[in-house]
Amino acid sequence: MNPSKAARDDSARSPFAGCAILIAALAVMVFLIGFSILTLFRQFHEIAKFTGEKPVPVEVTPLASDSAALKDLSARVEIFRQQLTGETRASLALSTDDLNLAIAGYDAFKELRGTLRVTAIEGETLRLAISFPLNGRPRFARGNEPGWIASDSRYLNGTLVARPRLFKKEIILSLDAIDVSGVQVPHEFIDQMSPYHITERYLADAVLGPAMAKLTHVEVADGKIIFTRKPGEIAADTLTNAQVDAGSTRLFTTLGIAAACFLAFVGVIVLVGIRAQSRKSE
Repeated sequence: MNPSKAARDDSARSPFAGCAILIAALAVMVFLIGFSILTLFRQFHEIAKFTGEKPVPVEVTPLASDSAALKDLSARVEIFRQQLTGETRASLALSTDDLNLAIAGYDAFKELRGTLRVTAIEGETLRLAISFPLNGRPRFARGNEPGWIASDSRYLNGTLVARPRLFKKEIILSLDAIDVSGVQVPHEFIDQMSPYHITERYLADAVLGPAMAKLTHVEVADGKIIFTRKPGEIAADTLTNAQVDAGSTRLFTTLGIAAACFLAFVGVIVLVGIRAQSRKSE
């Protein structure tokens, strides 16, 4: 029997290559899981720096003293709603007082009460006082908490500086900044939170959903936010899909680069091992 042929057959039957691939696959899986967990906990650690353990209630406009103003607002909103059902130009301009009165007076906006208030309109931006709950660091569930993993909420107490935009028949907020007293909010968090889908919950509403779908333009001018429908005009999304997906894309890009580097390292180790086994067999 040819000795060189026998050596090649022994090398071909060697289990090293198969074991090396299995070990490499397991190593990659463990690495990705560990890297994801580490990234998640680092993210929660950074979020804890600019969030609080308790909410800071946001002022709600009292209704008792503004009944006349609420009636006037309701009349203007109804006129605008009726205009939207026709084919003529429709426009509604709301001041900060109007917006806050709507939050306090309309049941559709009750979830915003105590968590959001428009404090100013400056140039083309809105300033909104907020107290939003966020998920905190994961921990094991206690007592009667459902499941086996839970978390303690953190609260983003500060001010949003935002520009209202239309995006896929929805009014969204494109964030310029998030101001938190005494703390610098990382740009990465702002990018991930922007655009803020403040009206997404109303897309299925029988009144608000169809009304938003008919808008062709939203802008801030002269100290008011103006909602407009122009006949024959097609609403153009002012935010691209790339901007919407920027925050999530950044995370997946980081994971992809890390995984590629680790796979390259494992591949080199496997290749060196196979060559060493091949030389030994020869």
